[in-house]
Amino acid sequence: MNILIVEDEKLAVRKLTKLLEETAPEFVIKGITPSIEATVEWISENRKNGNPEPDIVFLDIELADGQSFEIFNRIEIRSTVIFTTSYDEYALQAFKVNSIDYLLKPVQQEDLQRSIKKFYDLTGSQRKSEIPTLPANLENILKNLQLQQPASDYRKRFLVKQGARMLSVEISEIAYFYIEDGVSFFKNLQGQKFVVDYRMDEMELFLDPDRFFRINRGLIVTHQSVTHIQPYYNNRLALTLKPAFDKESIVSREKTNDFKKWMGK
Repeated sequence: MNILIVEDEKLAVRKLTKLLEETAPEFVIKGITPSIEATVEWISENRKNGNPEPDIVFLDIELADGQSFEIFNRIEIRSTVIFTTSYDEYALQAFKVNSIDYLLKPVQQEDLQRSIKKFYDLTGSQRKSEIPTLPANLENILKNLQLQQPASDYRKRFLVKQGARMLSVEISEIAYFYIEDGVSFFKNLQGQKFVVDYRMDEMELFLDPDRFFRINRGLIVTHQSVTHIQPYYNNRLALTLKPAFDKESIVSREKTNDFKKWMGK
């Protein structure tokens, strides 16, 4: 199964690629394009070279040079389309084209699994029992993305709700992220608490690892939030955080050595 990803955010490409590897390893990513212009060019060249059409195009709606619906006005799309977007107001328009699903970002694995099952059900295709190795071109694409991704590509701020208004909080103002009753939060340096609409696994992709460290499944800290470090049983570490955190802040055993190195940078 051949895949084309149309997405202009490098972190979103990394996230979707990782989910596809875990969910549908039989898929082969043939190309990644960041814009309307680049997508039309890629599809045209792919046809000129006599290559098969992608089986699925994962298509972000808001691209740097406009909305991806313009692609359908400029070239015939013969592939199945799955839209990925941060906005839900385009759902009706999305289903007027070759779309079989509409995934809201951040894309969740269970939603991706549902979309892939729908694709196989609709096309009558069978999933391959063998898992192919990743092609060299995909490895090169990912390697280039990593090389091109400077620290400036990590999240610089989060947009959060404060009462009836929205507030943009700079990364430098955040002390730590944590999970409480299945919901993600962060506290700023003043101790204010905000809901953030990402899971911890997703935030690890967005956050600069030089600034943030995930000490366990439910807590990501910054250097400036750690005020005391004490040995804890079973070769773990207990942290005291600032502003105060009302639960134990324990560095898991498998992360203790990496945490010490990170704190010493």
